[in-house]
Amino acid sequence: MVSGCGQSKSGEDSQQRFIQTISAFSADQAPPEKLKIRYPLDETLFPPDIVAPTFRWEDYLLETDVWLVSFRFQDGGEPMRFLADKKEWTPSEEDWATIKKRSLETPVKVSILGVQRSAPKTLLSGAQVSISTSKDEVGAPIFFRDVNLPFATAVTDPSKIRWRLGSISSREMPRLLLDGIPTCANCHSFSRDGKVYGMEVDAADDKGAYLISPVQKEISICPDNVMSWSEFRKEDKKKTFGLLAQISPDGQNVICMVKDRSVSIPKPEIEFSQLFFPIQGILANYNIATKTFKEVPGASDPAYVQANVTWSPDGKEIAFARHEVYHLSTVNDDVDQLVLSPEQAKEFLVGQKPFKFDLYRLPYNEGNGGTPVPIEGASNNGVSNYFAKYSPDGKWIVFCRAKNYMLLQPDSELYIIPAAGGEARRLRGNTGRMNSWHSWSPNSKWLVFSSKVNGPYTQLHLTHIDEQGNSTPPVVLSHFTEPGRAANIPEFLNAPADAIEKIKQDYITDGSFVGAGDICMNAGEPEKAVSLYRKALTLNPNNEHALNNLAYLLTEKGEVQEALQHIEKALTISKGTRELYSNYANTLEKLGRLPEATEQYRKALELEPQNGLARLNLGLVLMKQKQDAEGEECFRKVLEVDPDNAAAHYNLGQLYYYVRKQEDKALEEFNQTLRLKPDHADALYGLGHIASVRGQGDEAVRFLTKAVESQPNHLQSLIELGGLLCMKNDYAKGESYLARAVSLSPKNPLIRYRLALAQFRLGKAEQGQQMLTSAAELDPKYRDVPEAPFLLSLYYAEQKNFQQAEILIQQALSLARSNGGKASLIQQMEKNLASYRQGQVPQNGPVGQN
Repeated sequence: MVSGCGQSKSGEDSQQRFIQTISAFSADQAPPEKLKIRYPLDETLFPPDIVAPTFRWEDYLLETDVWLVSFRFQDGGEPMRFLADKKEWTPSEEDWATIKKRSLETPVKVSILGVQRSAPKTLLSGAQVSISTSKDEVGAPIFFRDVNLPFATAVTDPSKIRWRLGSISSREMPRLLLDGIPTCANCHSFSRDGKVYGMEVDAADDKGAYLISPVQKEISICPDNVMSWSEFRKEDKKKTFGLLAQISPDGQNVICMVKDRSVSIPKPEIEFSQLFFPIQGILANYNIATKTFKEVPGASDPAYVQANVTWSPDGKEIAFARHEVYHLSTVNDDVDQLVLSPEQAKEFLVGQKPFKFDLYRLPYNEGNGGTPVPIEGASNNGVSNYFAKYSPDGKWIVFCRAKNYMLLQPDSELYIIPAAGGEARRLRGNTGRMNSWHSWSPNSKWLVFSSKVNGPYTQLHLTHIDEQGNSTPPVVLSHFTEPGRAANIPEFLNAPADAIEKIKQDYITDGSFVGAGDICMNAGEPEKAVSLYRKALTLNPNNEHALNNLAYLLTEKGEVQEALQHIEKALTISKGTRELYSNYANTLEKLGRLPEATEQYRKALELEPQNGLARLNLGLVLMKQKQDAEGEECFRKVLEVDPDNAAAHYNLGQLYYYVRKQEDKALEEFNQTLRLKPDHADALYGLGHIASVRGQGDEAVRFLTKAVESQPNHLQSLIELGGLLCMKNDYAKGESYLARAVSLSPKNPLIRYRLALAQFRLGKAEQGQQMLTSAAELDPKYRDVPEAPFLLSLYYAEQKNFQQAEILIQQALSLARSNGGKASLIQQMEKNLASYRQGQVPQNGPVGQN
């Protein structure tokens, strides 16, 4: 059987002769390493219910322009041959059906031979692989999340995240079930019979919200279907995320990690754009019928983080990942904080501090638990073990291994062990780049998992698991993903592909928009957050949280009057909280109403005396009102509780230098600040400024340069560093820093004046004059300054144009004398005039840097 690639019927005979010519060759005769088959891999086993794949290859010869794809079967029948004019080829569904039938449980050789169309008798390249078709169907659709990247973008606008359900037997993109919701939704699971569905939904500003619904054509995320893990031990008054929950096989219970805290840090790169793993958490059980909670004994030890639970198929035991709770010095365990900030998680994010999970098993015992036991082969092995999944037939556990952490690890690979524990074997189905988020097919024959082997956007893959636990090379589900989107968290649903047709969000409240606004605010997306808080207030004008956070963001934008309206309204509907009083104080401070701001900070501290930030801000407001003794007391009280508070040390340095003129004490505090935070730009500036005042130019330049390296737009450092470099005759560098300062503060005439002098000294007369003119427009004192023609005369003298230098110095003298210039400056100009008349370059330094 032969087939061409786009040939007319009239040329069919010649086309067949062309194919026969190439068919005379075999892949063994091809020059080595000129062609590589990228997909499928050798010995790939396809499910019998999968649509036709796309064969892909690389040909490293530029002259190759046509390829013959041949299938040689063991049934003694005719080979199947096809021509391709590009480096990929997809069989028709009819041809694929024939190929699958003839390769059922029997390997077939697939060869790809490359030639030049004009010279088919010369074989240029070739390779071959073996493929076959399994007798075992996948037999179930896959439910998964379809997400845009990077993670930070998806989180700040969760409406673009989608959920789909589709069968591998359909060439169509899997059906879109859910999108456009304003809050995050994450992990999901189904009961073993496919009749009960659960998913984390963050509904109505509740991070612990969890959907539990019968599997049906239309599922509604509504109050009747949503419970909350926040209700577990509510008397603790601590929030919970409720992460990585799993429904029991019989659909009667759910187990989830609660009372949790996690490292969850967005990263800028697309490929691995989040660092996530829990560092604190216990497991709790929720009974769906009775709507009751209980902790799971043996998996609720506060000394450990217990996460990522999975059920055995009979529901008699659970497995979970465990590690000792890690207490960060930067986080108070009593503070209600679910996610660490990048600064708090720096030792993991930058220092790559190890955090390795072990897998444990525990009898479920109707929720009464028991004694946790480490799983042999998945614990105490020097790596991180997580995401355990039992096969539905109860024979195996497949889990992830990585050097550290959990989720989105580039080195994550899938391993298999007997369900009772034993030697761990690496699955052959692993790709070369992240293997994770796996799920078993209901018949225990196939595993679906996520991988990034083909690029930054995660794709779903299948691998077959035989009776001995051996797996096959991965089959990619390329038709499950769109360009620029990632597919993850796949789960087999033991039901027909149309069992769910739509998931509706019927739980959008003001709290939904507040929750989304908080995410944007924490992710550094203030404009998005403002928009979301405004949407929340259209639904509920009295939402205190939205009023408070909107006021804060508007104050930061300088829209203080509107901010004041929102915060005062919040205070009329609230008893008052530390956050509200602090925010109110901040807004009043921006308006210059300092005594009122002081009063509000005091109210905040009455409610939370140990709040360091409120006390620091109170100290600063007191300093502005010349009450420096009480301001110092505020900073000292912060240091009594937190001796390593860099902000308190810096504020003391400010007080000692700018208020009390005690340079040595200021230096001590600025140095303490840098000990705690070496890249503190303000402290570096303080040290640089004091060094400059003391005439220690080199030391000043060193500190100010570090300040600018730490914070490139640090205006004060740019101004002072630019001036110092000009004083050192390094006009080029000085000009670059001053030019940056002008761009940051375009209405500051002093910076423009200094930049003009540097440009005159560099001979940029036209630019210098324009800069000087603009400075004079902002402040008339810079009009007709003598320094400009004076410095320009020096430039012409250095160019040996003494005639022009003399004209300019006489102009400078005239301006200096008429404006009452300093006698020392006039004397220096007169000396320069004498030098120019003698044809000599005077040895003066620059002037006018005040």
